[in-house]
Amino acid sequence: MKFGLIGEHLGHSFSPIIHRRLSGLPYDLRELSPQELGDFLRTEPFRGINVTIPYKQAVIPYLNALAHSAQLTGAVNAIVRAEDGTLTGYNTDMDGFIALARHSGIDFTGADVVILGAGGAAKAVTAASKQLGAASVRFAVRTPKAPEQLPLADPSAFSDCDILVNATPVGMFPNVEGKLLDLSIFPKLRGVLDCIYNPLRTNLVLDAQELGIPAEGGLRMLAAQAVRASELFRDCKIEDSATDDICSFLLASRRNVVLCGMPSSGKSTIGKAVAERLNLEFVDTDDSVRADAGVEIADIFKTEGEAGFRERERRAVADAASRQGAVIATGGGAILNPKNVRALKRSGILCFIDRPLELLQATQDRPLSADRTALERLFAERRPLYLAAADMVVLNQGTPEQAVKTICNGLQSAV
Repeated sequence: MKFGLIGEHLGHSFSPIIHRRLSGLPYDLRELSPQELGDFLRTEPFRGINVTIPYKQAVIPYLNALAHSAQLTGAVNAIVRAEDGTLTGYNTDMDGFIALARHSGIDFTGADVVILGAGGAAKAVTAASKQLGAASVRFAVRTPKAPEQLPLADPSAFSDCDILVNATPVGMFPNVEGKLLDLSIFPKLRGVLDCIYNPLRTNLVLDAQELGIPAEGGLRMLAAQAVRASELFRDCKIEDSATDDICSFLLASRRNVVLCGMPSSGKSTIGKAVAERLNLEFVDTDDSVRADAGVEIADIFKTEGEAGFRERERRAVADAASRQGAVIATGGGAILNPKNVRALKRSGILCFIDRPLELLQATQDRPLSADRTALERLFAERRPLYLAAADMVVLNQGTPEQAVKTICNGLQSAV
């Protein structure tokens, strides 16, 4: 192992993809138990490694020196071996968080920042927040042990903060339902950042966005810290644009493109064309429901009612949402269930295919819009829900190719 990542559980890591793109060199994952950590650092002839949970502080006793970034944060996420075998620890999470904060547009000047968690990532966020001009930094933890630590179980103790940063694993894949706080009790909140990058948007980030609060997940932090680590590993300077390139590359291959809209709005036709254009898998949740039931949707409504169909649809949506790098066409009523919307948006960008009412068609195979009157009523009921859920609105009143172009251009700008 010359370059790689060590940690306890690494199945979710994007690091190999990033570092291989940056350098073209092999980059390996090595899961270690706490008992294996010391022997690895003493005997493995690596040149440069990244360090993740839970070893960002545990590695320090094995190092010969700490760079200023590691001294400042008290945590190490990158180790470089010199030609004489000595190990120096660095912290590139600090660089990564600064890049994330600046990209989000959240102003830290004079802010009261509360960090959820107090581990290695929290220490890097602390140093970065101070460098960005924060007036104060506090921590919310499960068991407070210091004056600056607040009880996570009592959010009212820090509900007056300006910026919240999640530096815990809560909400991280595969436990994506996790969430630590109800943001509605934070009246002054002007920004939320999450160090988690998988899923792309945690529940915390989605909650903030729904409340109109600027928020962003940790993908850019991951990319920027990796660029800095690669510079250290190879003793070179990498262009600043590399972070944008890495983010675009990861989103292109990992983000789902989700299409919602009325029956007959063109979701499947447009979705297949987008998938072909982007070389992604195409999934139609209505097709998944049909395949699972072994009958047409109209027959499911006859035998199981709408409630039975919606449960089948929920399962199909959950399965589709768990994928990465897919184009997903959803049934017209999928957005009626807030859990469906939340699942789809965690790792996807939700595109509302907005086809004018006069161009929609009522057909017998769609039980809730089998005639014109039912279709018009459904349109009036659902269009506000589509608009509320959408990250992107795609007017579809021309050719499918025009809608495909709108989506692809929108994806390029949503980096």
